[in-house]
Amino acid sequence: MGDKIESKKLAKEAGVNVVPGFVGEIDDTEHAVRIASEIGYPVMMKASAGGGGKGMRLAWSEQDVREGFEATKREGLASFGDDRVFIEKFIEQPRHIEIQVLGDQHGTIVYLGERECSIQRRHQKVVEEAPSPFVTPEMRKRMGEQAVALARAVGYYSAGTVELIVSGADTSGEGFYFLEMNTRLQVEHPVTELVTGLDLVEQMIRVAAGEPLAFTQDDVTLTGWAIENRVYAEDAYRGFLPSTGRLVRYLPPREGDGVRVDDGVTEGSEISMFYDPMIAKLITYGETREEAADRQVAALDRFRIDGIGHNIDFLSAIMQHPRFRAGALTTGFIAEEYPDGFAGAPASPELKRKLATAAAVIDLERSHRAAMISGQLNGPVLGSSERVVMIDGERFALKVESHEGERLVTGAGEAISLVGQWRPGEPLFVARIDDEPLTVGVSRKGSAWLLTARGATHRVEVLPAHVAQYRHHMIEKVPPDLSKFLLAPMPGLLTQLNVAPGDKVEAGQPLAVVEAMKMENILRAERAGVVKAANFAAGDSLAVDAAILEFE
Repeated sequence: MGDKIESKKLAKEAGVNVVPGFVGEIDDTEHAVRIASEIGYPVMMKASAGGGGKGMRLAWSEQDVREGFEATKREGLASFGDDRVFIEKFIEQPRHIEIQVLGDQHGTIVYLGERECSIQRRHQKVVEEAPSPFVTPEMRKRMGEQAVALARAVGYYSAGTVELIVSGADTSGEGFYFLEMNTRLQVEHPVTELVTGLDLVEQMIRVAAGEPLAFTQDDVTLTGWAIENRVYAEDAYRGFLPSTGRLVRYLPPREGDGVRVDDGVTEGSEISMFYDPMIAKLITYGETREEAADRQVAALDRFRIDGIGHNIDFLSAIMQHPRFRAGALTTGFIAEEYPDGFAGAPASPELKRKLATAAAVIDLERSHRAAMISGQLNGPVLGSSERVVMIDGERFALKVESHEGERLVTGAGEAISLVGQWRPGEPLFVARIDDEPLTVGVSRKGSAWLLTARGATHRVEVLPAHVAQYRHHMIEKVPPDLSKFLLAPMPGLLTQLNVAPGDKVEAGQPLAVVEAMKMENILRAERAGVVKAANFAAGDSLAVDAAILEFE
């Protein structure tokens, strides 16, 4: 079942629905083009031994097949030691739903409900939940029975997952197709554990020891809702490019009260370019889907990572997105909702007021600490408690007054109460603002504060009132023009350089291929031009922002 080609043949024999496609050996690119044309575009090219989203390419045209077939083979060989590729029809508007099965060595096999894994990027799962907001009890039964039949057909026992692609337009419960079976414990197994109350690792050990399952299919019940977010070493603000380096700070949220963290790193760990980008899994549980999502947002606010780029803000944005809340999911969710990349979750006027309030208090605490330094010329200067805060183009003139551990902040509409203590250097400010909890990530960049909350990082300027009046005289630093360079968007290995000095290039033309975290990334020309110089050759290691090519 670990071989996608063989597993499809077995699934057909077991009477399981399979996606139309070519299951067999593909000789070369020309053969692949003929097969894709016969199936009809769009098609998906997949490495037979692939997994985890690696060794997969979506092709909408013959050109896509010609460009992607060899890359798919290389990824399969590099990651799994097997360069065989198969091609199948791509189901449009698809949902990715998988069934957890569990069997013992005595012939008992049960299914433990489904997981919705539709929110993906580059075929890599980002969010998983159990149960699915789309699957009805009737669909669950049909999917589960086919999954059990498949496991029984191959004599499988232990925990395994049957992955299905489901047409989002089909509500009859019949429009689902077998993708593959993962004969192992899945990354997303915690959501099934939380809604079933079963420890899958314990069950696998018991089955391996020869014990029979202590329950039957009728005993399996789904209670509540669980959501898992994968925290990746990918810079969401830079097109999700892989990020490597040292975890200078790693502070996961505290577990308990419906929050669970599974990770394999600690503060100081090194994230390299040679492995999968997942750092941790954040799992929340609630009686309802909305409660589980709300707990994700609150826990993500308390998750602090410094030293590398990550996707924590992006995950929070998804959890708050109206389409996610409505359960209208497909595997195209990220591409459709963030076609121009991610720039942070939109902040409501109410959230901006709260962040401005927190910024004023934070800046005052910093000023008070500075005033305590001994030996200052002319003595300490405490200054005024008035601050002008500029956040996302809005200006707030605020005054902070303290009353028995509570701050009262006036100037932004109605007075806002803030309860909480922040000390300079702390990465988080845990507060209650207007009697509602809010955790704000705090860092300093130059003369500004970077405040992170609710899925976005905001650059906030805070100035004493007497300084703010001269703000318009302060000169902004203009960034250098880098348009004449092809920059490495991530650290990685330059596997191909397709042009040389003197070559003319057109917009969209492939220029180089950079491999990072087991994925090949094609770098294309943004505009027409002529190559002036090549600073690296195939086989060279690249640092982020290294100038691979220079144009005239």
